[in-house]
Amino acid sequence: QVQLVESGGGLVQPGGSLRLSCAASGSIFSIYAMGWYRQAPGKQRELVASITRALRTNYADSVKGRFTISRDNAKNTVYLQMNSLKPEDTAIYYCNIFPSTIATKWGQGTQVTVSS
Repeated sequence: QVQLVESGGGLVQPGGSLRLSCAASGSIFSIYAMGWYRQAPGKQRELVASITRALRTNYADSVKGRFTISRDNAKNTVYLQMNSLKPEDTAIYYCNIFPSTIATKWGQGTQVTVSS
């Protein structure tokens, strides 16, 4: 079974940066587009960014120009560089297959807290 392990979250001040990583067991990266998702308290999980096998990217309007998704298929890893963080970016961040309708088992996620 594919296992997804997210890391890199933490507490950061507004305007700061974090880089999230997602390591996957198995070979799903070579087959599927991947996405970063997030879930804030009391809200539904939402797509933040996606990247295809051909490295085409797409972003939620709320993070465009601030976040960058990338992938390294050789390392079975997908990244999310987050700059100019805002308090409203506070959430648990997850990676998984994109679209989520074919998502595999969700990992534990990594907590991102943006606060002064």
